[in-house]
Amino acid sequence: MYPGMGRGGMNPKKMQGMMKQLGIEMVDIDAEQVIIKTADGDLIIDNPSISIMRAQGVDTYQINGDVRKAPKQTVIPDEDVRLVCEQTGATEEKARKALEENNGDLAEAILSLSCGV
Repeated sequence: MYPGMGRGGMNPKKMQGMMKQLGIEMVDIDAEQVIIKTADGDLIIDNPSISIMRAQGVDTYQINGDVRKAPKQTVIPDEDVRLVCEQTGATEEKARKALEENNGDLAEAILSLSCGV
């Protein structure tokens, strides 16, 4: 066995001392949830364990926890629903459904209702 090492590797206090000498600082953050927004939806990390490593003016985040995915939801403004209703004569329910099916695209929603697609 090498000096300063226990069964699991280097002594944690010695490791912190070496990191400090190299100008590296580790900080833990207490958080309840982390949300990462992506084009495909959100990654939600519950009960996260977050560490920040600061070195040479750069912060690097390490996040561990229970990850779940939330698919992206298209937000349909009420004005868009009214416009589709006016253009097609459809009910608000049908107009909203057409907009949702066409990812909020007004022209596609109007076409789908007008052409019976």
